[in-house]
Amino acid sequence: MSTDTSLPRPRRAGAGGQPMQASDAALYATLMKAAPVGFAFFDTALRCRRASDALGGLLGVAPAELDGRSLAETLPAGTAAQLAAAPGEPAEAEAEIGGRVLACGWLPAADGGGVLTVQDVTERRRAEEVVRRKEQRYRSLVEASSQVVWVAAADGSAIDDAPEWRAITGQSPDDYATGGWLAVVHPEDRAKVERVWHECTADNRVFEAGYRVRTKSGTYRHFDVRAVPIWRGDTVVEWVGANADVTGQREAEEMRGRLTEQLSAAALRTARLQQATSMLAEALTVSQVVQVITEVGRSAIGADHSAVALLDDDKLRLSIVEPPQPGGESGESRRAYREDIKVGDQTVMSVAVREGRPFLAEHPNALRLQLGRDEAELFSRHNEERAWVGLPLLAAGAPIGALRFSFTRPREITEEERVFLEALAGQCALAVERALLFEREHKTAEELQRSLLPSDLPQLPGMVLAARYNPATRHVQVGGDWYDVFRLPDDRLAVAAGDVMGKGVLAAAGMGRVRNALRALALNDPRPAAVLAGLDRLFSATEDEEQFTTVAYAVIDPETGQGAFSNAGHMPPLLISPDEPARVSTNEPGTPLGWPSQRQQTNFSIETGNTVVFYSDGLVENRRRGVDAGLDELVAAAEDAPPEVVGDPERLVDFLVDRMLAGYEQVDDVTVLALHVPPKSS
Repeated sequence: MSTDTSLPRPRRAGAGGQPMQASDAALYATLMKAAPVGFAFFDTALRCRRASDALGGLLGVAPAELDGRSLAETLPAGTAAQLAAAPGEPAEAEAEIGGRVLACGWLPAADGGGVLTVQDVTERRRAEEVVRRKEQRYRSLVEASSQVVWVAAADGSAIDDAPEWRAITGQSPDDYATGGWLAVVHPEDRAKVERVWHECTADNRVFEAGYRVRTKSGTYRHFDVRAVPIWRGDTVVEWVGANADVTGQREAEEMRGRLTEQLSAAALRTARLQQATSMLAEALTVSQVVQVITEVGRSAIGADHSAVALLDDDKLRLSIVEPPQPGGESGESRRAYREDIKVGDQTVMSVAVREGRPFLAEHPNALRLQLGRDEAELFSRHNEERAWVGLPLLAAGAPIGALRFSFTRPREITEEERVFLEALAGQCALAVERALLFEREHKTAEELQRSLLPSDLPQLPGMVLAARYNPATRHVQVGGDWYDVFRLPDDRLAVAAGDVMGKGVLAAAGMGRVRNALRALALNDPRPAAVLAGLDRLFSATEDEEQFTTVAYAVIDPETGQGAFSNAGHMPPLLISPDEPARVSTNEPGTPLGWPSQRQQTNFSIETGNTVVFYSDGLVENRRRGVDAGLDELVAAAEDAPPEVVGDPERLVDFLVDRMLAGYEQVDDVTVLALHVPPKSS
């Protein structure tokens, strides 16, 4: 069979057909030579009668070599069999020849022949394989990351089914089609998530959120979702979202949060306990201890109320100690007690004392179950209490009182908090025991010191006297400050003011010895220099070398105001005159008692209308003010005193004490003695 492509002579195409025109022959020749798709015509015997150049190129042979070949000889056997499997029917199959993929088609003719078409689809198949592999990798990645992918319409409504999502949530296809993934979001999260989702779909921006989802078991799990819009040109055609189950991550974060909170709470309690130890070391009275325990306990465990009660000497009753009120004093004489509680009563503190262990009631029913009653009648001001803690205060293993905390809501005390509270109670017990000892010593020293001071000042016709003694009641014990005024045998007046270094009973006792020795020496030889010299000899012989004692001593004729004065290291007297500015004496103060010294004596005079004030260093010196600055302030205060105050020694001493202590914490005893010579009446 010739492969000549020249136009055949015109003839009829078949019985009753029209002859092929010259233009048709040209088109036929072009098709056979230039068509990109290969094809061949087969006769009724299914033998190739004519093949295009493109087919020869695809099969790797010259087109003329295909003439007379059957379909099985033209194509690989398997491909030919697929095309001929259904005679008289169109068929398709693929063949791989020379590393290329060929798409083959068979179009049967009515007379029994047919047309074979062959097209190179190698690149298309490669592209499809790339897409298929990408889809496969994407699906594997989604499955490996436990993500659930879903698709929504451009408006955000559900379109395609999401079987994996429904397997988690238990939704039916109809349920999912109606409400989508939003239908199973936790009610507390749904409103916010739905609002943000609709805002994102309206604005065509990426949607990201985290929420809880109800699973088919009825429990809730945490999911994070990210959905992105799919664009076609300038239009969003759909949304693709991926939900990731992050329940394990959330639970781990919550666990870390709880552990961090517990560690922080433990660190805070440790810091509070250290703070309590430091504060209790400075709290010297029971009321101050109660104040510290109240502050630390409430801040460390969030208690709303607290109380400390001490056992009486018979160990039969507990007396509740009130903390000091703001601005109030704190000492044994100012310690406030509420009504007593019998140790045998059924109360939180009574049980803690009797049993020697913590008492815990986490709610009112627990309190009634353990006590058989409420405590409303004992703490009527706190009838809103809903949880209680009672702790015994033990000293050397024996109870001395109890500590009580309460809450206005039910409260479970953890084991860590219980350990903290027991340690706090131990610190409280030590501080209370120390405070009780301090208060007893403080009271004894104060009583001793007051007993050594003059109970009454001499009443003189030409001179008015007034004195004040203010012991320091906060943080320190009473000291050795003192003053004395007495009549000599010749009716002159002996005036002394002194200060014995130290605090407590020892200082008060030392002050008593100096005062008594001064009186004895003054009765023998009242001259100030002689008295101080005698005290020097006595001091050197009987007192420790480290003892530091100062004395200012004067002898005055009350009728004339004339006298003599000598100073052994004490504060200089304050001189107030209506005609001159107030001033302090500029005479040499001398050295303290017992130091080598030649005692000097100066003349002394109190003119009519003048006032002389003797005082201790506690009036002018404190932790924030030095002696020199204090003396300047004392002179300024005297200058500010109104005339009616200067003329009344009782009012003057109060005025000076109030002015000098205002704004400062009193850390030392203060003694003030004023001598005033009033103007002679007409």
